[in-house]
Amino acid sequence: MNDIWRNSRHAGHLLKSRLGKLELSTPLTVASGTFDLENFEFFDPACLGAFVCKTITKEPKKGNPPPRLFETEAGLINSIGLQNPGLDVFINEKLPQYRDKLSMPLIVSFSGSTIAEFCAMLESLERCEGIAGYEINVSCPNVENEGIAFGIDPDVVFALTRELAAITNRELCVKLSPNVTDIARIAQAVEAGGASSIALINSLWGMAIDYRTGCSRIKKGVGGYTGNGIKPVALALTYKVSQAVKLPILAMGGIYDWQDALEFIWAGASAIAVGTANFVNPLAAPELIMGLGEFLLTQNKAVRDLVGKVQI
Repeated sequence: MNDIWRNSRHAGHLLKSRLGKLELSTPLTVASGTFDLENFEFFDPACLGAFVCKTITKEPKKGNPPPRLFETEAGLINSIGLQNPGLDVFINEKLPQYRDKLSMPLIVSFSGSTIAEFCAMLESLERCEGIAGYEINVSCPNVENEGIAFGIDPDVVFALTRELAAITNRELCVKLSPNVTDIARIAQAVEAGGASSIALINSLWGMAIDYRTGCSRIKKGVGGYTGNGIKPVALALTYKVSQAVKLPILAMGGIYDWQDALEFIWAGASAIAVGTANFVNPLAAPELIMGLGEFLLTQNKAVRDLVGKVQI
């Protein structure tokens, strides 16, 4: 697979893209929590334009009790619960590994329960080398707002983004939840707050029940639904947000192959992320980039030529 990827690099100049402040050698990255360094045992890391780590929180989280994964007819329901070692362990142990192993920009995904906590985490990360940007996960409960997720209130999203943008000059990408009434309003709040890009979509709400026993397939009942079943929703929301803001978009949601990736680029995405597909096919990322590169060569077009050019 590495040899095949190396042989396809003649499309490299066509695959280049940009996400806010970051120049990307390819438009492809990985969705937070679906991929880590051990995956590079299967292929050349150069097929990725950036690397997004699993979301971290200030304090360690054990995550939700099992069962917390269930494969559905068209995707995956997960209820991991942001399991992670916490900010201090990430900085002292995990970040040095990323600095040593990664050749592409590292985007650190993190989440907090208050605006002050988000800001304190960002200030700590700002003191660290080897970080190109941040993905701000606003899908978690806001304890200052009765446990409602940050990402459903445009005023809260604006306030959070404005505070974070004042702290960093690195790439600031806010990841939006689809579980809202009007995602375009949330995106406009992110733009007004000073972010440099937007990521979407986070998982939809989903549930699975054993029809024989009536028992939920996951312990928490309702979880996050990802995979090929959510692609039409993710595609529509990518298009809707691209029409509402000028910020570049990192799109995800049911992307399994290069044809899927192209659909999101046409819809307005400057970069795309593979998530659930990594569990199905460890070679999803290089296969996607090889197919995309070959298509661009046959069309004599670059990624940047196609972004947002869907015909309605």
